[in-house]
Amino acid sequence: MNSHKLEAASACILWGFSYIVATTMLPHNPWFIGAVRAAGGALPLLLIARELPPVRFWPKLIVLGTLNTGLFFGLVFIAALRLPGGVAAVFQALGPLFSIMLVWPLLWHRPTGMKILSLAVGIVGVAFVVLKGGTALDMTGVLAALGSAFSVALGGVLVQRWGQPMSLTGFTAWQLVVAGIELALATAFFGDMPGTITSINVLGLAIMALALTSLPFFLWFKGIHGEGAASVAPFFLLIPIVAFALDAIVKGVVPSPLQALGVVLVIAGLILNIVAAGGTTRRAKVQEVELPEHAVVD
Repeated sequence: MNSHKLEAASACILWGFSYIVATTMLPHNPWFIGAVRAAGGALPLLLIARELPPVRFWPKLIVLGTLNTGLFFGLVFIAALRLPGGVAAVFQALGPLFSIMLVWPLLWHRPTGMKILSLAVGIVGVAFVVLKGGTALDMTGVLAALGSAFSVALGGVLVQRWGQPMSLTGFTAWQLVVAGIELALATAFFGDMPGTITSINVLGLAIMALALTSLPFFLWFKGIHGEGAASVAPFFLLIPIVAFALDAIVKGVVPSPLQALGVVLVIAGLILNIVAAGGTTRRAKVQEVELPEHAVVD
């Protein structure tokens, strides 16, 4: 596995910790949590980058910030509150499939049958790991989970299409700034402020903003810049696996044989996708137009 894929995988592993933090350390206020996460995640990156986006790129930056962080944060926390964590993770695992389908019309990269098969294997594995029979599904939660997966998938593909007009640190920071403003307005509109905030809540919000937002989003966009959205999207499947493992460690949940089989299938799907991607990388690079580091495609 090359460094860019390792960066993307590391981002997804860190995101997997979000579920245990959200369920054990944070108040049940999705828009408020999203706003603090985005604004807090942006702050250290802004201090490092110390740059403003070009004026001509602001419309695209608002779209990217909304898709990758603003809308995504809001919807994923709504889903977490309305669905069992495992069920929400199953829908979240559809993100890679959305990415591979979106690169066809937006980037003119037709997905191979092997890549689609690898994702299908991984998604079946996730379902085995986290889906429990007889679970009643809340439709609002289902739509929020699907919307969050589609939002971040579309945002990742558009990052690849439009490029970045500034340093990766600044690019990540300003997307989070856009999300922080949007989610703060949503918090005020929906009246989603918590009644009280405990010291555990404060610690959880700090962990969510810094360790689970600033760092993983920087690594994620770096992975997209180096490998492309479709190549790194399968690592989304690691998120529910990490969340499940932490539930087992922290909450003492013992995996069933079917769940253990699911873990094996997810790993097999990831390996199959990486092998398939390696076989097509040279052909894709011949067809792809090489862009300078700060190029922007209209």
